Amino acid sequence: MATLLTEELSPDVVPTVKGGPLGRSPRQLAWLRFKRDKTGLVAAIVVLFFFVVGLGAPLISLVYGKDPYTPYATTSNGLLTDTGFPIKPNGGIDSQFWFGIEPHTGRDVLIVLVYGIRTSLLISLAVVLLTTIIGTVLGVTAGYIGGWTDYLISRVTDILLSIPSTLFILAFMPVAWASYQATGQEVPLWVRTASLIGLLTLFGWTRNARMLRGQVFSLREREFIEAAKVTGAGPRRIIVRELLPNLWTPILVLATLDLPAYVTAEAALSFLGVGIKDPTPDWGVMVQNGSGLISSDITYLVFPGIGMVLFVLAFNLLGDSVRDALDPKGSR
Repeated sequence: MATLLTEELSPDVVPTVKGGPLGRSPRQLAWLRFKRDKTGLVAAIVVLFFFVVGLGAPLISLVYGKDPYTPYATTSNGLLTDTGFPIKPNGGIDSQFWFGIEPHTGRDVLIVLVYGIRTSLLISLAVVLLTTIIGTVLGVTAGYIGGWTDYLISRVTDILLSIPSTLFILAFMPVAWASYQATGQEVPLWVRTASLIGLLTLFGWTRNARMLRGQVFSLREREFIEAAKVTGAGPRRIIVRELLPNLWTPILVLATLDLPAYVTAEAALSFLGVGIKDPTPDWGVMVQNGSGLISSDITYLVFPGIGMVLFVLAFNLLGDSVRDALDPKGSR
């Protein structure tokens, strides 16, 4: 009899054992759905690989025996021509330089790319964390309290959404750095990084806030919220204990979809000259340098270009898989 019951149950349900639960928890069901998505699993492995490479850049540098700032190839050691290009074919790829040599600087492309991944990921993770926190706080507050609070937050959101963020950043960055440029100083790396994170966060939280505001509007009229109010629960307890647990799915899905968008945004701003700048390794800087070398050394552009495409594609596929696993009713 137990065997028959087990065969008739769906794959997401397990039989009762000595008074235990008959069904699995929502988290277990989501994990089962995710494991059945082969595309999501492959994407997760690719994303994990990039994070391990980025966060483990110092260890890779130690094992590889090179750093991203030292010019290992010069004209004096016979690895660069008089014009600064690798003498060997295919960008100087050999057993010593696995991804080749960076033209003009003589740096090792592999270790520059590894540290470039690290820079882009750390900046993007900081932006995602800040936009998620700010967007969640303001979105939930506007949706639950309503009234003038909702009106003010919504109007600020509308204003920020109406501003073309890329053009604003392109125009604002030189003004913010004018004090350094007036004295002929190079803008410090921490100023560039803080400016990027601050401006991307300024325009990025609006999407999170608007979506979560709509979610809270639909949740605050549910029976469990009314029951909590009847028991004497205050707004803080209702938001923390009742609303937020029901918002983790959209918050997580938004974060997984936002990270690759901020990676490309940071790279685009660096490419346009208002982000990270040489000699600091960065994906956008490498693409910017490589774009001017297409006719003379296209090999240099191949590795950062393929790396960025693979990461963004894998993370977008992972975000779709996470959304489908956590919210099967809303998928496809």
